[in-house]
Order: sequence, then structure tokens, then C-alpha cells
Amino acid sequence: MRVCRAGLLVALALAATLAGRAGADRVYRVQAGDSLYSLARETGTTVAKLQRLNGLSSTGLRAGQAIRLPGGTAPVVRSAPAKAAPVAASPPGVPTVYQRGMAVYYGGRRDERTVLTAAHLSLPFGTWVEVTHTRTGRSVLVLINDRGPFGRSERVIDLSSAAARALGIMGEGVAPVTLRIARRP
Repeated sequence: MRVCRAGLLVALALAATLAGRAGADRVYRVQAGDSLYSLARETGTTVAKLQRLNGLSSTGLRAGQAIRLPGGTAPVVRSAPAKAAPVAASPPGVPTVYQRGMAVYYGGRRDERTVLTAAHLSLPFGTWVEVTHTRTGRSVLVLINDRGPFGRSERVIDLSSAAARALGIMGEGVAPVTLRIARRP
């Protein structure tokens, strides 16, 4: 009886170990255009869980960076890339936070370079800014080509409709964001 019980315990421990490996984390090399939001969506998890899994304090990723993703060997499924603004070469590491506050959207001022534009009270025209939705981790790169928002000090940036759609705030109207300078003119 003792031999059978010991054998059963060994078999259960082995089965638990193998089951744990089936859902084990895997290492993924970040590609240009990846964000924690897109990787979380594609792997069926949350931005917060990816941050905890990788010890990240911010949502910024660099192309070539190795991160852990949950879910064993399932490939990351790529959707068609969105038409995005040109990305400038950025310094090593994640740019520092320039400003935090609320983003709103408006029709936007047209620009021949991109539809992802924004208005800011003080940044020079031609500045590229990474806007990150603080609740979802979704980011978009916008070109400053207008002045605003006016009237409420907690509102730090007016996004064009296209930028708001890319950031996923059309339904919210107003959303908490973090601004990082990607490139100055």
C-alpha cells in the first residue's frame, strides 16, 4: 500500500510539473511598433500582468528588447500594421515623462506628414510626442501642430480624431495620459 501511495504522489508531482510547463512563460523579442497594450491583447492578458511579469515600471518598450510573455509556445498573432507617424531614432532607454494629465480630442489641424496630430499649449510646432493612455497602456506618436487645450488646466493635450481613435479614447472623450518627447524639431 505504501509503495502505491508513494508512486501515486510521484506521478501527481510529475503531472503537475508537466502541466506547469505547458503554460510556461516564453521570451519574445520586441518588434518595431509593438506596445505592451498590443502584446497584452494578442496574448490574452493585461498590461499590468505583463509589467509585473517583466518588472517594468512604465509601458514603454524598445525594439529588440527581450520580454517574457505568458502562454507557452503559441505565436504572437500580428494584425495589419496601422498607418502611423514616422518614428524618429530615440535615445537608448525610454524617454522621460514630460507631462501627465488629461487628453481630449477635436477635429485636428491637417498636416501633410500625418493625420496623427495634436495641440499643446507650449511645445514647439513640429515636436513628436508619444502619448500613452495610462489605464490601457496604449500609445500613439503625434505631431504637435496646433495650440490648445484652453480652459481647463488638467487637460494637457488635444488629440486629432485619428490620434484619439488610435489611442482608443473616442468613447471616453477625456482620458488620463502621459506625454513623452520623442523628437524635437
